[in-house]
Amino acid sequence: MKALSLKQPWAWAIFHGKDVENRTWKTDYRGPLWIHTGKGFDDEGYAWLIEHQKELNILVPPLSILHHGVILGKADLIDCVTESDSPWFFGPYGFVLDEPILFGVPIPYKGQLGIFDVPREIIFKTE
Repeated sequence: MKALSLKQPWAWAIFHGKDVENRTWKTDYRGPLWIHTGKGFDDEGYAWLIEHQKELNILVPPLSILHHGVILGKADLIDCVTESDSPWFFGPYGFVLDEPILFGVPIPYKGQLGIFDVPREIIFKTE
């Protein structure tokens, strides 16, 4: 299965309304995508979410509950765009995500750069 690693709080946001993941590179991949959160954290991104949470209709959680180094769930990557009306789009490329599903229990896993493969048994042995 394919996966994409995101810094927190952006990985959390995928499961709370974020429909576009911004990247500097494009992809032709379409299909299911496991959402992994790396060990890094985006302080400026967290401040941006706090500042915009009312207009985004979200309630940003405290830092202490954000997971790191795990697969949080999955979403469908349905498009890669260079323009979008989504408030989450900053470009230059936006991976359009749909149908996010947050797992009940995060799955520990080491991430990688780009879209990477995760053995199916990593996911399905926990179900």
